[in-house]
Amino acid sequence: MLQIKNLESGYGKMQILFGINLNVKPEEIVVLIGPNGAGKSTLLKSIFNLVDIYNGKIIYKNKDITRMPTHELIELGISYVPQGRQVFGNLTVKENLEMGAFLTKEKELIDKKLNEVVEKHFPDLRKRLNDYAFNLSGGQQQMLAIGRALMQDPQLLLLDEPSLGLAPKIMKGLFRKILEINEEGVAVIIVEQNAKQATKIADRILVLEDGKVALSGNKGILKDKRIKKIYLGGR
Repeated sequence: MLQIKNLESGYGKMQILFGINLNVKPEEIVVLIGPNGAGKSTLLKSIFNLVDIYNGKIIYKNKDITRMPTHELIELGISYVPQGRQVFGNLTVKENLEMGAFLTKEKELIDKKLNEVVEKHFPDLRKRLNDYAFNLSGGQQQMLAIGRALMQDPQLLLLDEPSLGLAPKIMKGLFRKILEINEEGVAVIIVEQNAKQATKIADRILVLEDGKVALSGNKGILKDKRIKKIYLGGR
C-alpha cells in the first residue's frame, strides 16, 4: 500500500531523516518508536507533505505522492492526526467532526459518516455532540481528533502520539479502538513513546534513531538488548 524509498527530509536546512525505507501493507499496523528527536513525527509529516523533502520517494497504491498537496492526499484516502489532539475548542463536537468531511459536499453523506463515527467507534461523543470541544476531557478530545480523521473515510491513518497525556485506563481503551479501526480495513502508522502498550497491537515495529531505522521486527523486538542502548544513549 505505502512504500517509502530512501527518504530524506527535514525543516529548511535542518535535515532530520536520512535514507528511510518503509513498506506498509494494507490492513497493517506499523508502530514507530525511538527516543525523542529520532525523527518519528517527521516521518509522518513527510508522508502528509508537512515538511521539506530533499530526496527519495513516497509511493501510495502505486502512485507517486511525494510532495503532493495535502488536500489531494486526503482525497486519496490518507488521514493524519497530529500530536496534541489540536481540536477546535471553540467549535462543538459535531462541528469538529463535520470539519473532517470538508471535501464532501452532500450533507446526507456527512450525517451518515458522523453517525457511524459516534455510534460504532466513539459512543462517548454521542451525548457531547453539542458541547464545545474545550469542555471535553483529554481522552475525549483524542477520540474527537481521531473521529474527525475518520470522517475522511481513510484507508491509511497516521497517528502521532495518540496516548500523550492520557491516564493508563483511557490509553488502553484508545488502543483498543485503534485496533477496531484497523480490523475494519484501515492501515495504521502510529508514532508512540509508550512502546510497551503500542506494540501490543502492532503487526510490525520500527525503531528510529538519529533519523534512521535502527531496528525493525515484530513484538519480540522489545527484548532486543539494543533497545536499551538506543533509548538511553551510549552510542
